[in-house]
Amino acid sequence: MELALVFENGEQRLFDLKPYLKLGVFARLEKLALFKTARVVSGSVEWSGEIDLSYDTLYLESETMQATEGFNPL
Repeated sequence: MELALVFENGEQRLFDLKPYLKLGVFARLEKLALFKTARVVSGSVEWSGEIDLSYDTLYLESETMQATEGFNPL
């Protein structure tokens, strides 16, 4: 599972959520219905059930998207 993101500086980045799916509350995001509840709140991404990723984590652990990759940002 990945998140396509656009940051305030205009960068388009891709965040791979798969490593997180083995950690605590993030394991619940394997359920597609819950994963689809993602929303942006104050620069972070939040899901139902008090699951979130900070702006810093999203930026520092994501990779710049290549121009050839499809892009459907959150």
